[in-house]
Amino acid sequence: MALEKSKNYFFGWKNVKWFLTEIMNMYSAKKSFFSKKRIESGVAFVIAQWGMIYFLLEKISKMTSSDLAIWVGIEFAVSGYIINHIQKEKTLPDAA
Repeated sequence: MALEKSKNYFFGWKNVKWFLTEIMNMYSAKKSFFSKKRIESGVAFVIAQWGMIYFLLEKISKMTSSDLAIWVGIEFAVSGYIINHIQKEKTLPDAA
């Protein structure tokens, strides 16, 4: 009887355990692989996007072209703000 080699899946227990440990480290005093600010900004952005898309799907039949233009403007403003905020976090402080 030949022994079968166990398959390594991306969502295996080892990776899930590592992810959960890093999330716990992020909210403790320990060093974490993830940035708390970026994770929270990303979650806020996803929630905002879901809200905007839900609003669009519910109101699209009643919206005029100017309403749609305003919606698109708000969408781009939110996206631009979040991207700009994330890019600012990437810059290193000037060495004095």
